[in-house]
Amino acid sequence: MKFTHLHVHSHYSLLDGLAKIDQLVKRAGDLGFDSLALTDHGVLYGAIEFYQKARRAGIKPIIGCEFYIAAEGMRDKRPGIDDKRSHLTVLAANATGYQNLIQLATKAHLEGFYYKPRVDKAALREHASGLIVLSGCLNSEISKAILSKRLERAGELIREHQDMFGRKNFYLELGAHPAIPEQKIVNDALILLSEKNGAPIAGVNDVHYARPDDREAQDILVSVQTGDRIDDENRLTMKGDDFSMKSTQEMAEFF
Repeated sequence: MKFTHLHVHSHYSLLDGLAKIDQLVKRAGDLGFDSLALTDHGVLYGAIEFYQKARRAGIKPIIGCEFYIAAEGMRDKRPGIDDKRSHLTVLAANATGYQNLIQLATKAHLEGFYYKPRVDKAALREHASGLIVLSGCLNSEISKAILSKRLERAGELIREHQDMFGRKNFYLELGAHPAIPEQKIVNDALILLSEKNGAPIAGVNDVHYARPDDREAQDILVSVQTGDRIDDENRLTMKGDDFSMKSTQEMAEFF
């Protein structure tokens, strides 16, 4: 059985991802993976370094990005509306897809930046060629619709993305995070929606650090980002589950 991690963050996901490129590539090699993706938040800073080092290690590099999607238009900058955004996991399937990733990341920074570098659906549709897209984490538009009990809306969004990227290029993203109650709700709904809409499924672990014992260090990093104290019980934290690079066996057992 082969498995590929398709949702992976490096330290280029600033104050969120902990692992450096070298650590991710080494961990992938240690676990026997022959391919690996890099999908940092909103940026392609690590793409070339990752490509070169993965190739040298005999691992197929898959270049991607977890884009921030504007609530409406990427050029809108209204307080209380446009500081809300969703996530979408986007991968380059070929050279055309890589060029479109570059176009999207550039526009996100030069035209769509508002708190974060954002794109909108018009930009995604314009640069959809050569891309394979996963529906995203719990912060995706589809996941949010499910968690707010709007399954019909989630189905509409799935069909919209299928139309945008092609039915064969859009996957529903299931997360391997059993300790997060919302993840099971989303996973169960996505399985049903997959059958109803003919959308294939992809299992991910949303990797933010290389090894399980890196959890504490990554938690401190997130606290630096949010400006919260470690002893604040109400702060943003990812300590509730394992966001390390898991083995094929671990992923297979979950799914």
